[in-house]
This record gives sequence, C-alpha cells and structure tokens, in this order.
Amino acid sequence: MLIAMPAAAWAGPPFVTDDPEPTELHKWEIYNFAGFSRADGVSALDTGVDLNYGAVKDVQLTVVLPLHTETGQPLDVGDVQMAAKFKLLHQKPGTASVDLTFFPRVFLPTGRGSRRAQVVLPVWVQRDAGKWSVFGGGGYTLNPGAGNRDYWVRGVVLTRQVRDGFQLGIEYFGQGATADGERRVDGINLGTVIHIAGPYSLLASFGQGLNRPQTIAYTALKLDF
Repeated sequence: MLIAMPAAAWAGPPFVTDDPEPTELHKWEIYNFAGFSRADGVSALDTGVDLNYGAVKDVQLTVVLPLHTETGQPLDVGDVQMAAKFKLLHQKPGTASVDLTFFPRVFLPTGRGSRRAQVVLPVWVQRDAGKWSVFGGGGYTLNPGAGNRDYWVRGVVLTRQVRDGFQLGIEYFGQGATADGERRVDGINLGTVIHIAGPYSLLASFGQGLNRPQTIAYTALKLDF
C-alpha cells in the first residue's frame, strides 16, 4: 500500500486520512512508528519518527524521517516529508460550523523511489458530536516524472471515544492512479488510540483494499509534551 500511495500513507496517525487539529501551541507530538504493507506480491516496511510542533497558534510544523525496505531491497532512507498545518475555521457550540485546515505536504526524494519532489495540497474538515467525531476531505497531489500522473487523494473517518483514553475508528480512504497503466486505490481501515500513562499513547490500525488485494498495518508509540 505504501508503494501504491506513498503520499497519503498515515497522514493522520493511525489513519491514512488526516484530521484538522494542529498540535497545541509550543507543544510536541512525536510518533515513533512502524508501518507494513503488502500489495501485488511486494511487502514493504517503513519505520521512523514523525515530529509535530505547535509553532504558533493554529499552525503546526511537521517533519517525518523514515527508513524504508521492501521485498529484495535492504533497509535505506525513505523520502523525508515536510508539512505545515494551518487551521482556518473553528467549530462553534450550537452552530453547524466545522474545524477546517489546509495542510500542504512536500515529499523530498531522499530515498530510492522518485527522483522528483511530490507536493500534496489537501483540505481537512471535522465535526464533533459528544463522543463521536467525523473528519475527512482530500486534495490534489503533484506527482512529476516520466510516466507519472497527478492525482486526487480522499478519505473520511468516523471515531468514538469509548471511554477516557480509549478511542476506536473506521476509515474509508482512496486515491487516483499515480502512473500510466495503474488503477485507482480504495480501502477500508480500522484504528485505535489508547492512552497508556503520562505522555505515552499507543496507536494501531489495520486495513484492506476494496478494489485490489492489499493489506496495510500501522503502529506507533506517541509522546506528548
């Protein structure tokens, strides 16, 4: 799955779809993650650190530093991601308003894959109702290179806070074809966030393709401080 849609992989841990909530002002969210995928007979593993900092009010800065390996290949540096999340709208009690953010993301070609930078330009929205939340959206990906195609990404997640420190969610995600001769991708994903103690939380998800055989899995130890 990571090979098929690298630009969308776990944008909002533990989901592929992102949420519109930036990291709190002058706070850190750090995800020490590992993600597995299998598609078209190829298995891949990505591991690394996802750093998020609340630089100013309603603005989050993100850097993802991954290592990558796949079937028949040694462990190597993956494509570094740099992003900034700008929250433009806030929910207001008693109204139909939503949270809304613009979250542009750049993939720098530091790994063995693309030799050209990718740029993702998504908008994400969220609405909360008691213990339930729904968020989603999508955007356009600039994917330069011979034989490549620009494409759209999309997704929606429904979550419930089952009890304090324990959240469950279900997700639909998808994207258009990334290259000539490829098909679009659609999938479904189940995820959870469990607060362990203090600054530590455990995140995990497992997903399957809907229109092609593929499996994805993700886990991370999150630190908040």
